[in-house]
Amino acid sequence: MFRPGLCACALASALLYMPTIARAQSAPTELPTIEVNSTPSDTATPPVKERFQLPQTTASTTAEQIEQTVNVVDPEDAIKYFPSLLLRKRNYGDNQVVLATRTTGINASARSLVYLDDILLSALLGNNNSNQTVRWGMINPEMIERVDFLYGPFAAMYPGNSIGGVLLFTSKMPTKPIATIKQSESFQTFKEYNTKGTYATSETSATFGNRWNDFAAVVNVNYQDSYSQPLGFVTGTTTPTGTSGTIPALNRTGGVANVYGAGGLLHTKQATVNGRFSLDITSWLTATYTIGFWSNDQHSDVDTYLRDAAGNPTFGGQSAFASQYYNWTEQHLSHSLAFKTDTRGKFDWEVTASRYDYLQDNQRNPYTVTAAGVGFSTNGKIASLTGTNWTNADAKGIWRPTGPGGDHEVSFGVHFDQYELNNPTYATPTWDGGPDVTSSLYTSGSGKTQTDALWVQDAWKFAPQFKLTLGGRWETWRAFDGFNLMTTQSAAGAILTTTSINQPDLSATRFSPKASLSWDPNQDWDVTGSFGVANRFPTVGELYQTASVLGILVNPNPNLKPEEAYSGELAIMRKFNDGMVRLSFFQENTHDALISQNSTIPGTGTTTSFVVNVDSIRNRGVELAWKKDNVLVNGLEAFGSVTYVDSVILSDPNFVGTGGSTAVGKRVPYVPAWRVTSGFTYRPDDAWSFTVAGRYQSKIYGTLDNTDYVSNVYQSFNPFFVVDLRAEYKVNQHGSIAFGIDNVNNENYFLFHPFPQRTYVVQGKLTF
Repeated sequence: MFRPGLCACALASALLYMPTIARAQSAPTELPTIEVNSTPSDTATPPVKERFQLPQTTASTTAEQIEQTVNVVDPEDAIKYFPSLLLRKRNYGDNQVVLATRTTGINASARSLVYLDDILLSALLGNNNSNQTVRWGMINPEMIERVDFLYGPFAAMYPGNSIGGVLLFTSKMPTKPIATIKQSESFQTFKEYNTKGTYATSETSATFGNRWNDFAAVVNVNYQDSYSQPLGFVTGTTTPTGTSGTIPALNRTGGVANVYGAGGLLHTKQATVNGRFSLDITSWLTATYTIGFWSNDQHSDVDTYLRDAAGNPTFGGQSAFASQYYNWTEQHLSHSLAFKTDTRGKFDWEVTASRYDYLQDNQRNPYTVTAAGVGFSTNGKIASLTGTNWTNADAKGIWRPTGPGGDHEVSFGVHFDQYELNNPTYATPTWDGGPDVTSSLYTSGSGKTQTDALWVQDAWKFAPQFKLTLGGRWETWRAFDGFNLMTTQSAAGAILTTTSINQPDLSATRFSPKASLSWDPNQDWDVTGSFGVANRFPTVGELYQTASVLGILVNPNPNLKPEEAYSGELAIMRKFNDGMVRLSFFQENTHDALISQNSTIPGTGTTTSFVVNVDSIRNRGVELAWKKDNVLVNGLEAFGSVTYVDSVILSDPNFVGTGGSTAVGKRVPYVPAWRVTSGFTYRPDDAWSFTVAGRYQSKIYGTLDNTDYVSNVYQSFNPFFVVDLRAEYKVNQHGSIAFGIDNVNNENYFLFHPFPQRTYVVQGKLTF
């Protein structure tokens, strides 16, 4: 049995010998993932962490390192082995991937930030793991130059959504003519209940670019055609009348959840086009324009296990088959314009603005199933996000009063953002065709949030071995134009009653102080203590929630408060010529945490699930991360991390449990106790690289009272241990081929959804 505690002790013991090994080895080779502590020579300006002297612990990787060690099909795969991070990625082409960090779970998309250059890809319209997650599709894997993750909310430059951290993708800009083409093919073998199959993904990427004196341009094109394993199952508490084929099963809390069939069998066609254009206006001022277009054409199929008396397939009248059978069409557009200086003198500045638009975003599905057989109703629903958008603008400055490398470096800025949610669901007489907008609404939800902020930070090297970083962020936030509509319908979908509510406007002002002290006793050691307060304001989706009480539409919690996190970290790093070991102790106490739970709607006596402010939660733990090349033999590199988190709900008076259960003293939902990554890469020469890596996560809970104890069933959250393999061969300077297997041990596990089983990946790349 895999024992993370013993694994951590063994790995820590092995690391004690690394300083001796480091002195005995020959010249270092490049590492696939390192802590950022220098400026790469192929970048026009330093990474954001270095440019603004940000105090966070950072993990990083480059394009070359990614290609050698990770089976990258989607861009988020690049961070698969970063310390403490987990991606809730259900399938290739998944457009609902959540980034989980040390203290944030797979349901908390608004507690971390993801940027592509100057474009914010985090859809801060909700805090969930559905359709308001990071817009990963805007990133072409072949456009990535480097990836950096900044742990914790310790930089005044970022808003409170950085509680878990900030993920920064930096794209490549050419210095000479470039042309590349890459082809990826993958095949997943899958079996669960009565669904068995092989699901393939094909992806083609091409990149073209050049620099002409002061002007540079690059265009990336990516097309992916993928088939997924079932992402859901249709369940119920009985056996449908007149049918056979029901599979007896339980749900995660021990109740009956018999399985009738599979759903969410996706066929997804996605295309991404990115263009990035830069102009050196002067030797120290550069203007950059970035545009991205992403389209998604997706069909979700179902697979019934039920049979009628004659042995023919049937849905048994179960309408849940209709909700998992749909077509989804999306077209999104992003822009950014940035002006940045790089004088390396006493003052630098930058101004950036970005916009993200849902040009078209419509999911269409039948209203129900036919009474017999495997047919669907002609009428249906159109759930739309068309018109949803967000805008971000920042002006930043860096003042070096005593010159570059001086005692003080003061950075400061002003920020503006606005998020607009537009989410109607229309009734349509023809769900699989016709217009995307009708005159009949089943539901509607809309609203806006806006934030203005000022921030300042001073990195003061007050002694040769000490640097004190102090900062603060002042933010004023408001939510407005909230509106909800809800209807009741007949069994056939006819609208019976309609109610609506104009949501109240809300506002708040918060200040978030930051402080960090680093001590470098010599070039081999670094000790940093950091503290930061982060105020995360409610998203539109959390604010404008609704419930029906006696036929009246109400907001069960119209006065949500921002959640306030007090975060601290003590990081001790030992650096080698070709590696490092880092031990981090961290703690995060969050007040008024925004979590969905069963509570009683004030003044009604009605209990339902909605987002409330949980009084107090705490996450504290320890993270051991390591990276070391030339371990035992030249060219063998070891990397990995072990993270333990003691996560607990300290106070939650609003929770209404089943059978008198309580949330106090239980683990915070979706935060595991253990997360372990460990791997080796062997590079016998400049042409070959071989990687084996394992990932482990202990059980997580999806309920506040931790009553979901049943494992290996649909909607449960299971521990898992997955091993990945990759081999890459560089044929010459113009071409490479790679072969890999993800989940080679064929671990069968659920994180609510069934996750991919053994998957084979073959890739080839040509560079001209």
